[in-house]
Amino acid sequence: MLERLESIKELGLKKIKETETLDQLQEVRRELTGKKGELTAVLKSLGSLEPEMRKTVGMRANEIKNHFAEKIQEREDEIVENQSALDEEIDLTLPGNAVSQGALHPITQMQYDLNDAFLSLGFEIFSEDDISSELFAFDNLNFPPDHPARQSMDTYWIEGTEDKQGAERLCLRPHLTGGSVRYLREHGAPARFVYPGRVYRNENTDARHERAFYQYEALIVDKDLSFSSGKVMIQALLEKVFGRKVNVRMREGFFPFTEPGYEIDMECQVCHGKGCRVCNQNGWIEVAPGGVINPNVVRAAGLDPDVYTGFYTNIGLDRFVMMRYGIDDVRFFHSTDLRFFEQFK
Repeated sequence: MLERLESIKELGLKKIKETETLDQLQEVRRELTGKKGELTAVLKSLGSLEPEMRKTVGMRANEIKNHFAEKIQEREDEIVENQSALDEEIDLTLPGNAVSQGALHPITQMQYDLNDAFLSLGFEIFSEDDISSELFAFDNLNFPPDHPARQSMDTYWIEGTEDKQGAERLCLRPHLTGGSVRYLREHGAPARFVYPGRVYRNENTDARHERAFYQYEALIVDKDLSFSSGKVMIQALLEKVFGRKVNVRMREGFFPFTEPGYEIDMECQVCHGKGCRVCNQNGWIEVAPGGVINPNVVRAAGLDPDVYTGFYTNIGLDRFVMMRYGIDDVRFFHSTDLRFFEQFK
């Protein structure tokens, strides 16, 4: 039996040495140490030997098995070190191929730029799930029960929850504003935070509208907060993002979660105020609706509206990016045309 083991060892080492590829080595490994290998057969036959011989043969068989494992690993290292990933030799004196580099999506880059801008102003960054509920998307934000935005024409409701109400009626968030109540309930006031993310609305797409697009909302909640501070914040923000002074105008607007509300328009950066299809030929484009937080929303957040007030602003990220790069169709940013995205590297 011992002679048989030595014969197995000698033959096995020869096979290991002669292997040229990892696949061949794997086959030799199975042959020498696998369940159907000769060493395994020897170990299975130990029961038929005398006790003293059984001990001697068993120890020798295990020594050979360990020796095989060591030599197989050594041969594997040699093969890996010497093998080439190329099918043929190359001339190393020739110039190499240019490496194709990736880049951030322009909307993602804009979000990071806004994050930096708001962080420098002392804001925190908050995020929430894309799936919200009627409670946070509408009820807490002072939307009347019959508001058209609640209907399926505007909001994507989750199948199986259409007949429920409040927190049990789920939807893809149609705006980010519901996140303000979540944050204030958790962190309280005073507060200064932003919350970027994607929102979803069941509407037709065109040069300025998408069904799934990005918003960037900011909220300040404090005591004795002035309305004018919001416009100053928007002007400073635009200058930081575009690197120059941008003409803005503020006009009256209505939103259930604000009182009063406003619309912030900026001069169209595609046509520079001359008129184009992006701005509907009027030279201005809406980028940041918002206003003073409605007292009912303050109450929904667990705060006293007689003590705290707040200031919303909601930035359309997609439109901001259009203005930054002079792109006249928002749908390009949601396409898969790599030729379009090459210009942002």
